[in-house]
Amino acid sequence: MRAARVIAVVPAHNEAGAIGGVVDGIRSLHPHFDVVVIDDGSTDDTAAVAAARGAAVVSLPFNLGIGGAVQTGFKYALEQDYELAVRLDGDGQHDPAELPRLLAPIERGEADIVTGSRFASGDGDYRPPLARRIGISWFAGLVSLLTRRRVTDTTSGFQAMNRKGIALFADDYPNDYPEVEATVLVFKHRLRLTEVPVQMREREHGQSSITVVRSIYYMVKVTLALLMAMMRKVAAPAEESRR
Repeated sequence: MRAARVIAVVPAHNEAGAIGGVVDGIRSLHPHFDVVVIDDGSTDDTAAVAAARGAAVVSLPFNLGIGGAVQTGFKYALEQDYELAVRLDGDGQHDPAELPRLLAPIERGEADIVTGSRFASGDGDYRPPLARRIGISWFAGLVSLLTRRRVTDTTSGFQAMNRKGIALFADDYPNDYPEVEATVLVFKHRLRLTEVPVQMREREHGQSSITVVRSIYYMVKVTLALLMAMMRKVAAPAEESRR
């Protein structure tokens, strides 16, 4: 059987110190994957480093934020007719060695989107700062309540998806702090989402933009957005009808 075409979507903003290792890791472990780096208005050499390592690069003219960069990546995947996509962040925290674990439920026909969870196994050693830990727990509980499905890691951007998932996120992806809202979006569109336990690495370069103040803002804003999203009527993606 012909192997499915797979693309790794890597959003990155000012990650010149890490992006080369991310691209190298994907290409060395999964040489049949194509890689596209979405350079989100970086002011450093992120785009040049990624291109030098063999990745396709889409450079945005200014910083759109993580939601806009991720949606751009999935638009690229949809337009280039990829059948499977994986998403890894450009800071090196997502280990490419974990990708077969994410892809397995999709290849077995059990899921449309798979999220790598730091907490699904219940015995992981990931210990985020207190403010972030409170936010993660709050959103996991809230999304589980709203969707009536247990989820453990709604802030993870480590994902794999089939053509249905690519089409959904290319068409509609939240802009600001998007992963939590995107989880609800998946269930609202009746796609099958599952979590698999993964280990994530510590950031090697730069610093996270999530501070205590941002965490509080994040919790209030996204909670309101989730409640609004649950009141909207949406239809399942029409990708199958277009093929």
